[in-house]
Formats: sequence, structure tokens, C-alpha cells
Amino acid sequence: MSSDGSERDGPGAGIRIGSVSHSALNFGSHGSAITTNSPPGTAGPGQDELLAAVRALRADLTRLEATRDAQILDAELVATEAEITGSGGAGPGRLALLRDSLADAGQVAGALVSGVALAELLAALLGG
Repeated sequence: MSSDGSERDGPGAGIRIGSVSHSALNFGSHGSAITTNSPPGTAGPGQDELLAAVRALRADLTRLEATRDAQILDAELVATEAEITGSGGAGPGRLALLRDSLADAGQVAGALVSGVALAELLAALLGG
């Protein structure tokens, strides 16, 4: 439909696009447009494993005595899980905080297979 309200057909007919987001557009006979979008809450590379490890350690922590270090670690695990599920991944700052909380909870986390697995995964994701 044209700006004056009349309809146009055939050669010269126009296309009006009001708004486009999270998309790729192409115009022309030999072009192509490719886009890859992840909906909010979709985990990125390595984040699925991280989310599983975070959830496993949280579940294991509920079976232990609630020490101050374990409570702080659990709070970081909750924040990490929220960041992954909310934005698709935990950033380096969040990972560093989680690594530090894991180290502070030392004996508690180190005694759990899930704690060791998370520590190894964080070392791989943070490069150290």
C-alpha cells in the first residue's frame, strides 16, 4: 500500500518495512543474508556444561552442614545460574567470583565430586 492508501501491483511496487530486529536483510538478485540469533536464556558455548555443574554442586551443598563459606558459595552459584539462564552465559567477572568463592569454600567444595568438576570447568573457561 502506498503512502496515499492506494495499492500497487507489478513492477515498481514497493515494500515497506517498519521495523526489523535480530534479523539480516538482503536485497538484490545474487545476495544472501544469514543471521543466527539466540533467544534470551539460551546458553552459549561451554555454558550448558557450566550450568549443569553449578546445579549439581548446589544440589550437593544441600546435603552438607550450612557453613558460612558454603552459604557464600551457594549465593554465588545462584547468581551464576541466574546469569546463565537470563542472558545466555556467565561473563568472566561472574566466573572469577565463582572461582574465588569455590576456593574459599575449599574443604566443603573439594570434598564433593561436583565441586572438583566445577573447579576444573572454571579453570578451562577462565584459561587457568
